[in-house]
Amino acid sequence: MELGFELYYTGALIIVMSIVLVLELLEVELAIFSVLVLLIIGEVITLKQAFVGFSNQGMLTIALMFIVAGALQNTGMLRQIQRMIFAEGEVSMARRLLRLLFPVTLLSGFINNTPVVAMLIPTIKSWAQKNDFASSKFLIPLSYAAILGGMCTLIGTATNLIVDGLMIDFGLEGMSLFEISKIGAPMAIYGLIFVSFFGHRLLPSHKEKLVELGESTREFVIELKVTRDYEHIGKTIEEAGLRHLKGLFLFQIERAGEFIAPALPQERIRKGDRLFFNGVPQTIMELQKQPGLNLTKDSHFDLKEYDSAVIKTFECVVSPSSPLVGVPVRESNFRQRYGAVIIAIHRHGERIDKKIGDITLHAGDTLLVLAPRDFRDKWYHTKHFYLIAGAANIPSKPQWRGYLAVGLLVMMVALTFLKVMPLLSAAALAAILLIATRTVRTTEARRMVDGRVLVIIAMSLGIAQGVQESGLAEFLAEKIVSLGGTFGPLGVLISIYVVTSLYNTIIVSSATAALIFPIAVSAANAVGADPRGFAIAVAVAAVASFASPISYQTNLMVAGPGGYRFKDFLKIGIPLQVSSGVLAIFLISWYYM
Repeated sequence: MELGFELYYTGALIIVMSIVLVLELLEVELAIFSVLVLLIIGEVITLKQAFVGFSNQGMLTIALMFIVAGALQNTGMLRQIQRMIFAEGEVSMARRLLRLLFPVTLLSGFINNTPVVAMLIPTIKSWAQKNDFASSKFLIPLSYAAILGGMCTLIGTATNLIVDGLMIDFGLEGMSLFEISKIGAPMAIYGLIFVSFFGHRLLPSHKEKLVELGESTREFVIELKVTRDYEHIGKTIEEAGLRHLKGLFLFQIERAGEFIAPALPQERIRKGDRLFFNGVPQTIMELQKQPGLNLTKDSHFDLKEYDSAVIKTFECVVSPSSPLVGVPVRESNFRQRYGAVIIAIHRHGERIDKKIGDITLHAGDTLLVLAPRDFRDKWYHTKHFYLIAGAANIPSKPQWRGYLAVGLLVMMVALTFLKVMPLLSAAALAAILLIATRTVRTTEARRMVDGRVLVIIAMSLGIAQGVQESGLAEFLAEKIVSLGGTFGPLGVLISIYVVTSLYNTIIVSSATAALIFPIAVSAANAVGADPRGFAIAVAVAAVASFASPISYQTNLMVAGPGGYRFKDFLKIGIPLQVSSGVLAIFLISWYYM
């Protein structure tokens, strides 16, 4: 083919962009946007082609799925499955990872893997933080497990669906739901074993320190009552996991009017016990969400049923001129007067060991309260408090909204699986119903959608247009395929897999699949091989994106929360990508050649 200016120009831009991204000289989105602008200036692509990704069906589906996934997180439904996927106690890292990653892989085979990762990122960070683990040891494995699961079925990832559509466009029969499973399932098993027993050792250890209680910490006191729903009744404090909580300390128990202080590790928990904790606001809010631990009746409020979009937590410092000074909490009519509930109290330099309702308020006491969003505006400039500030806010919804979110997720999957409507339409319907029922507020929906991820994906699709329009894709693939042809059909298959894998380090998987697919089919026909096997190779190589944070959306999603650098993905991703690629080529050649 004739080599023109556009081909050299685009190739140079791709090389420079790759160097910039690997060396982390610019933010990912800035580097990609710069290349996109230069492709327009160089007249490689038009303005319309550059931004065609913003109307891409896959990108719009991802945006909607952020809302569906966010609903499950905000309603607290993920807390219901925490005990199933997180291994507690003294167990090996391999066991912890297997217990987490296997369900993720299984789930990702039937639900688009993007929302699976979106749902679990905050849960894993919270669990790791409370148990003093490095979340960076779990988040890249989370993304990889979702990717591996997505390779196991047709509907596991959008890339598979794109390849399926291209197969039909090229006159091939589309894939069945489980055709790709005979390649994807063995790769998934291998990938889980690799990450769990070896790969995690290549990951950095970034711990986010939760505030520890100490002399400089503002220790709030909260009182919780043990009800019959508490699963650890009859167990010791140690066995119930209440002894070594991060940012919390169980300092006494009230039982039948008598106080047990200090609360020793071997003390058994009984129904009706009142547990007194010192803690920081974040841990206090999480603790009271545990089934069977309720705020005492002194509060006249069920914290487990509040909507965090309507009700917020605040820290209020009682002023010397406040009418609350010298009044016990129970007699203060706090709820009637302020429309708020006192959850916990901090008194500098003094541990309060009384029931919350019996505490007489002093000037300077800091109250952790649950109140309407306008509480600060309403009471900030009054004599009642001389400081009101927002406190740690834990997402929460009434329980029925959580069940509704789960039901709508199941509905979305069922509608897609039964081919009643495409995934985009099903996700849109679920998102609309979530917002219409106020399970997700519009302000929450805007926060749930990760605009950075969407913009990077859309701009990458624009760059893919430039690679295709310039002739660079065809040129590179033809050269690599011609070299592979020396070794017959297997050599060409390996070449296609390698070039797809290389493309995938700098361009998102869906764009890579679209670029390489026509060349793969042509190459298969040229050497007399089954084009179906080559099509499967493109799908698998495009999805098996482990060595780059920008090649697959789930890698991009965990990069920030895990504190990862580009080289972290290279360390663990290159060995996994190469070894899993060898396995994939063997399986594809076994079944199709």
